[in-house]
Formats: sequence, structure tokens, C-alpha cells
Amino acid sequence: MALRDSIRIMVVDDMSTSRGLIIQALEELGIKKIDFCKDGASALRQLAANPVHLVISDYNMPGLDGLGLLKGIRENKTTQRMGFILVSGTATRDIIEKGQSLGMNNFIKKPFTTDGMRKAIQAVVGAL
Repeated sequence: MALRDSIRIMVVDDMSTSRGLIIQALEELGIKKIDFCKDGASALRQLAANPVHLVISDYNMPGLDGLGLLKGIRENKTTQRMGFILVSGTATRDIIEKGQSLGMNNFIKKPFTTDGMRKAIQAVVGAL
């Protein structure tokens, strides 16, 4: 069985258009087990109750942003080993360095391509 058939991914983004583009790219890659949340706080609660293999989260969200979500994931024993990819149109060195210090596995700059998404995911979880 290919990894793309079994991997579970959570997409976290407050903007429905951005969330839809990420989900569409995942579906184009043949990934079927995709869940989503519209904000970091609800994602953290849902992930603790139902862990996934990989979280793909937007950086800029109201309330708990992507880095806050990453920090919460890494502090929880149930979720701390999940892969985490941050997505942002603002790829400042500060954001990337803070993400890396918190345990971010990869970063995707918007706008992205399906192939770019595939490469970012495979760098974290292996061949799809």
C-alpha cells in the first residue's frame, strides 16, 4: 500500500479559499484521508483527540496562529511527534527560524504548486 493511501493529514487555515487550494493539491497527489479545521485552537483540540500523521497549517490566523499551533502540538505528548508544515505568503527569516526552533518540519511559501506541495510533504514523511 502506498503511503498516500494511508497517511492522515489535517489542514488548518481560516480562509476557505486557501484551505480549498491545499486540499485540492492533496487530492491531486492521491491523498484521501484529509481533515481540516478553521482555526488553531479547534485544531489543537481535535488533534489531541484524533492524532494525524501530518499537519499543514497556515501561519496567519486569528487567535492561535500557525506557530502557536505548532508550539501546542509539540507540548502535548499525544501530538508531539506529528509532522508539521507551515504555509505562509510571508516567508520572513524570523518566522522560519521561530518555526524551526519549535520543531517545524518544513515550510511552503504561497503561492505553491501541487509539485511543490508533494516535495514538501515527501521531505517530511517519505515517498507518497
